[in-house]
Amino acid sequence: MSTSASSTAPSVAPMPSVSPRDLAPGVIGMALVGSSVTVSRSLVGAPLFASQAVRYAAAALILIALARVAGVPLLRPRGREWLWLAGIAGTGLVLFNVAVVRGVAHAEPAVIAVAVASVPILLGLVGPLLEGGRPSRRVLLAAPVVVAGAVLVEGTGRTDAAGVGWAALALACEAGFTLLAVPVLGRHGAWGVSVHAVWLGAVMLAGLAVFTERPVSGTASGPVSGPAAFAAGLGSLTGGQWAAVGYLAVLVTAVAFLLWYRTVAAVGSGRAGLLTGVAPLAAAGAGMLGGGAAPGPAVWLGLAVVIAGLALGLRGGDARA
Repeated sequence: MSTSASSTAPSVAPMPSVSPRDLAPGVIGMALVGSSVTVSRSLVGAPLFASQAVRYAAAALILIALARVAGVPLLRPRGREWLWLAGIAGTGLVLFNVAVVRGVAHAEPAVIAVAVASVPILLGLVGPLLEGGRPSRRVLLAAPVVVAGAVLVEGTGRTDAAGVGWAALALACEAGFTLLAVPVLGRHGAWGVSVHAVWLGAVMLAGLAVFTERPVSGTASGPVSGPAAFAAGLGSLTGGQWAAVGYLAVLVTAVAFLLWYRTVAAVGSGRAGLLTGVAPLAAAGAGMLGGGAAPGPAVWLGLAVVIAGLALGLRGGDARA
């Protein structure tokens, strides 16, 4: 009895197409993240750790309340899950926001946004490995296209050596925000990962605010530090800075986190990573709404390139590396 070559050749399962319903949350989440780059400029002169600690504490309370209303159970982390969740909080929340706020003091928001948009390459390579698979050829081809379109949208921008360093840190932290969530999304889901990462980030930032923020002077008893400086720093925030903290807490944290992790769980980190190309588009739009100039030809060309890259990476096809 003979066996044909086609019957013995290993079959390669095609990569299934993804539903727009699964992608929509990630697109909205990345749009909110992109807008945060412009909003964060108003916090350059604010006490960084104190303002961000309030942001994440408020977001944690909002998420917990919404989870109870929705009837979503929040599981207690166990074992190594604490390390993964602390890693998300330390990189994707604490260090990322330090990089953004400090970075825009040395560079235009465009530079930071382009760094964030470069995440697809890292996620396309590392994400599938963490999920027990192999990088998709289609995603690896699409990732540089998305990055190229994002660079066209935002341009190189004004920066210095420090700005480049902060942008590189923002890139690494944005990748860590997704990659470190892969091992815990299965048990905790988008709700659990979001809640635990946010409250852990709030605790870390509050500790940094108490022990590292500069003492506040001008009181009757002289300079103060520690918890008193933390409270005094919050008291120094202007109305516009409080508005920025509120926007970041509600939309960029509570809402965007849930939306993003829902898409990562549905389509995988490699494909979801392509959606980070939406962030610089949103940053450009937010800058224009804030009084910036209308997009030029390079921006429209970049938009077309990003869309082409997303279409290439998100449709079904050969899943081989």
